[in-house]
Amino acid sequence: MDVEPDPDAAVCRIAAAIGEPARARMLYCLVDGRARTSTELAMVAEVTPSTASAHLQRLKKERLVKVLAQGKHRYYSLVGENIAAALEGLSVLAGGFRMSFVPNTPNRLRAARTCYDHIAGALGVALHDRIKAMGWLSGGATESGAENAYELTPRGTKAFAELGIDVEANRALRRRFAYACVDWSERRPHLGGAVGAALLNMARARKWVIQELDCRALAITRVGRREMRARFGLRDL
Repeated sequence: MDVEPDPDAAVCRIAAAIGEPARARMLYCLVDGRARTSTELAMVAEVTPSTASAHLQRLKKERLVKVLAQGKHRYYSLVGENIAAALEGLSVLAGGFRMSFVPNTPNRLRAARTCYDHIAGALGVALHDRIKAMGWLSGGATESGAENAYELTPRGTKAFAELGIDVEANRALRRRFAYACVDWSERRPHLGGAVGAALLNMARARKWVIQELDCRALAITRVGRREMRARFGLRDL
């Protein structure tokens, strides 16, 4: 949220945006860090899709939510952890219990699967989070305005090279280099693009994962568990 000359007016405006019951339900649905579509948020808020769209535009205007277009879907999430912290503080004052997000995806697909040609599911999200935490990725808008685009940092370039991934060859491909792809079961990003595909190809070649026949599910091998613990610090596999 930008600092304004009149902070009192800004606080009142943001409080009014949060204070409408349907918008409050939408915001609290997003506190868990997972993204939702406008249709899902309309159901949560118990309003029509057109009314939900108007509410989301108001929340977006106040920089409380952001939207990521992915294919035919538009996913909404909170702008940052400071928004979630403020909502949690209000929830403590108000009291009460809120339901958490429960995916209905079959367990084997939720655990690890392919999304196009990159790793998705809980494994894909965990890899994405660890790769970001280790400083391998930098985010930001590109010339095309893609806010979910990533670039590899020097540390990331070196790390991927050590995994046997030719970064420059992947950069030269006629496709997006790296981006945050919203995972449909976890509703948090995994790594997509040429870099994500290269990571999956490497994991297959080294027998870290094996794809099940006629299915997108990936089985993590004993070697894969060992290597991903050592290289990425993934413990809960």
